[in-house]
Amino acid sequence: MRYPIVFGTVAIALMIYNQSEFDLRCEWGLQGVAELAPISDVVVIVDVLSFSTCVEIATNNGAIIFPYAIRDESVIDYAKSVRAELASHRQRWTISGYSLSPKSVLQIPAGTRLVLPSPNGSFLTLHTGNIPTLAGCLRNCQAVAQFAQKYGDKVAIIPAGERWKEDGAIR
Repeated sequence: MRYPIVFGTVAIALMIYNQSEFDLRCEWGLQGVAELAPISDVVVIVDVLSFSTCVEIATNNGAIIFPYAIRDESVIDYAKSVRAELASHRQRWTISGYSLSPKSVLQIPAGTRLVLPSPNGSFLTLHTGNIPTLAGCLRNCQAVAQFAQKYGDKVAIIPAGERWKEDGAIR
């Protein structure tokens, strides 16, 4: 929603991010989480091409997912601390074969504890604070919508997006 502010003959449009007048809210990335999570009953992170789809497949198979925001050496210690296997884009960090590729978790056994590092989906998930947070994707959109309603009417949808290499802007 934009409200024009007029200074003489120049009008400036301001974006109102909090969207508090709406039950269903949507805003991109970390700024969306920062603005909408505090005024929402539940947050749905949508990182559809990797993180959210991996979470949906793995949890449907009975696995337990631990999001981790950074893909560096610290993830190894974190995985050990939660007694979990490590999914990674770098084979040297994992022997499990799991990664952010949904195909890699298709046959994950029930009870598997898996750290899933992701600079988008995991990162945003870990910034929602104490607000209930769901991972939404095309495969589970109906189930997530129904489950989100159990938390209340105020639902924030946060598309993760990717960052342009040139300027870091979300696309």
